[in-house]
Amino acid sequence: MQIFTPFTTETIRQLNAGDTIELSGEIYTARDAAHARMVQALKNGDAPPFSYEGQAVFYAGPCPAPPGKPIGSIGPTTSGRMDAYSPALMEAGLRVMIGKGERSPAVVDAIKKYGGVYLVAVGGVAALMAKCVTKAETIAYDDLGTEAIRRLTVENLPLVVAIDHLGRGM
Repeated sequence: MQIFTPFTTETIRQLNAGDTIELSGEIYTARDAAHARMVQALKNGDAPPFSYEGQAVFYAGPCPAPPGKPIGSIGPTTSGRMDAYSPALMEAGLRVMIGKGERSPAVVDAIKKYGGVYLVAVGGVAALMAKCVTKAETIAYDDLGTEAIRRLTVENLPLVVAIDHLGRGM
């Protein structure tokens, strides 16, 4: 199934655990350090680095881009490392998360409460996933290096719905 960003409530509701999708459009990368800063910004009442509404965060820290390419290898980071931050970000409007591995009960509850979805990317195929990225730019927290927040434009990024908006997992 082909899905385009930004995500709408209707798009999220049509996804079921176990569905395979190809995602195209803009997504954002963020890992542990960036998540900690995003949650701290929420606590401080500061503006987020990007609008969370309808967006997807890919738990990834891409490798530097080789000559002529928008990005180096990019693969999913273990999602459990973001579990302490995800419910707060979902409350602030984030609905779509991309990573690998299981999620905590608190994240599953937040997915159900806020109508989100958790997508998984296959680990170990980072070089192949990079071929789906047509554009990459750092938009926040440049001092974090590979953990900086990047806006990526992707085409046909292969993903699987691991937890749907009803909290059903595969």
